[in-house]
Amino acid sequence: MADVTRRRPLGAITRGTTNPNRLRRVDNWIVETCGEALRAAADPLVVDLGYGTTPVTAVELRARLMAGVRADVRVVGLEIDPVRVAAAQPAADPPGLTFARGGFELAGLRPALVRAFNVLRQYDEAEVAAAWRTVTDRLAPGGLLVEGTCDELGRLGSWVLLDAAGPRTLTLAARLATLESPAQLAERLPKALIHRNVPGERIHDLIRALDDAWQAAAGYAPFGPRHRWVETVLAVRASGWPVLDRPRRWRQGELTLPWPAVTPN
Repeated sequence: MADVTRRRPLGAITRGTTNPNRLRRVDNWIVETCGEALRAAADPLVVDLGYGTTPVTAVELRARLMAGVRADVRVVGLEIDPVRVAAAQPAADPPGLTFARGGFELAGLRPALVRAFNVLRQYDEAEVAAAWRTVTDRLAPGGLLVEGTCDELGRLGSWVLLDAAGPRTLTLAARLATLESPAQLAERLPKALIHRNVPGERIHDLIRALDDAWQAAAGYAPFGPRHRWVETVLAVRASGWPVLDRPRRWRQGELTLPWPAVTPN
């Protein structure tokens, strides 16, 4: 660990605000979507990059991966701020859960998976591509990066799945019981897209298509928000959007598309 912490972290200290269960949606998606890659990994090392002022999301990530993927998973929480690293030590449970100082360089680690949430949201859009490359260049062979953002309670969120070749998919997710309109998701787009929600950009077209389909599916509201959301996704897919996954994932309030469908101009 001493060698890890001596490396110069790449990045800037962010606000670090967090809450228990804030990342449960993306964690559940990781278990479902990235679980096979973790099960196949020679070393099931996972990095929670920029876990914030408290270690709660790293603790939760480890518990969910242990329960849903493999019991020998190892999670390392990385933070640039040494004060946060010190404050997290009482939550450590070596070797399965540890905390160290590090940034986009991943403190010299070669993880099978990195989760970076609500980190790049506080950077400039022009810095996103370089940050993505810095992380993906340091992944283990076949490794994955999940980068995104969510609101303070984890009710709205979105994330990009990347590998060594670049971004693969975009996922939008919402707590359907409190969703008033898919247009709310625009406020929590990843940094690479949040400023692109303007006419002429594909992400703007997608949000508009979702919102229109949600309004058109209002007649399904008495059957519950999940039923309404599934009908919304079906309509969006029927209109030509290359929606991935099956209704089982849609009922969780998710929508996933290949990255080329929303690549910024």
